[in-house]
Amino acid sequence: MTTTALDRIDIKILNELQQNASLTNVELASRVNLSPSPCLARVRTLEKLGVIDRRIAVLDPAVLGIGVTAFIQVKLERQAQPSLESFTRSIDRLGEVMECYLMTGDNDYLLRVMVSDIEALEDLIVNKLSRITGVSSIRSNLALKRISHKTVLPIDTNRPVQVKPCSSSRRLDRPAKQQYDASPQARIDGGMNLETSRILRGDGQYPSSLP
Repeated sequence: MTTTALDRIDIKILNELQQNASLTNVELASRVNLSPSPCLARVRTLEKLGVIDRRIAVLDPAVLGIGVTAFIQVKLERQAQPSLESFTRSIDRLGEVMECYLMTGDNDYLLRVMVSDIEALEDLIVNKLSRITGVSSIRSNLALKRISHKTVLPIDTNRPVQVKPCSSSRRLDRPAKQQYDASPQARIDGGMNLETSRILRGDGQYPSSLP
């Protein structure tokens, strides 16, 4: 498998874009001490390599009234590959699921979900997650307060970075990638959000099937 080495300038570009993806090409070039043309060429190369996956606006959930964050553990009846793939496809269709991890240990998946209130969380668990084929148990935990939240990956300019080609099969139904726009763009910065907590049915344990 071939790898591509990123130099210090590449890493500076990545760090700048991680902090503010709305920088124009001229602004970015100035920050990394390049002229605009080679700077844009490097950004295009980083996009082709898959290092830059996409650009998004980070919204403030508190402003939008999305004040409840929960972590949900899901266990499947079987861990056969078709069951895992079916669950992944079902989860991808749920907008409330911010992150989903295949785990070691007693439970198969850990989800981070965000909803407007406790009623919405209950609806997500009872009417959506529990109805996914193959789910045997669901356990939820509510977040009281977000202490730290980062979107910037720790890339050290003093350490060489080797980039491995990424498989397109990693993503399911991912929207088409938007190339870097050298013109100014709007950006909404996400702030810290205080989540509230209430008890859901005692210990947060939900049955996998409905009566």
